Amino acid sequence: MTNDVMNRNFDFFDPTNFFNEVGNLGHDMFNGDGSMKTDVVEHDKDYVVTAEMPGFKKDDIHVDYRDDTLRISGKSEVNQSTKDDDGRILRQERSSQNVARSFYLPSIDLKAVQAKYDAGVLTLTLPKQTEVAGDHKISID
Repeated sequence: MTNDVMNRNFDFFDPTNFFNEVGNLGHDMFNGDGSMKTDVVEHDKDYVVTAEMPGFKKDDIHVDYRDDTLRISGKSEVNQSTKDDDGRILRQERSSQNVARSFYLPSIDLKAVQAKYDAGVLTLTLPKQTEVAGDHKISID
């Protein structure tokens, strides 16, 4: 009996799941917490930054470096609607997401930075140098 209750497939309309769903209002139940999962690895000659950004278009991702800080930000909007033959909306979902992360990575050779965005993963290779001057916007290939 206990296992049957524990293994139930709860959904939004299940009255026993009311308080759990109310606690989740305002959160995206399908995409987790909406944060940008990022790995930063330091090697002798460079830093490699890998950021998961699924659903983002390359043009909606901004990467820059100033004051010894790498900044990554992105904005994603998804609009979906399904209508029947009479034009009544059966389901409508609107989702927009803004994410931003900053990492202190001193002494970057801005002329040799490489950026690639493929299959929802942004990969930045930031070679180290001894002197850094000014701001620099990084373009994504």
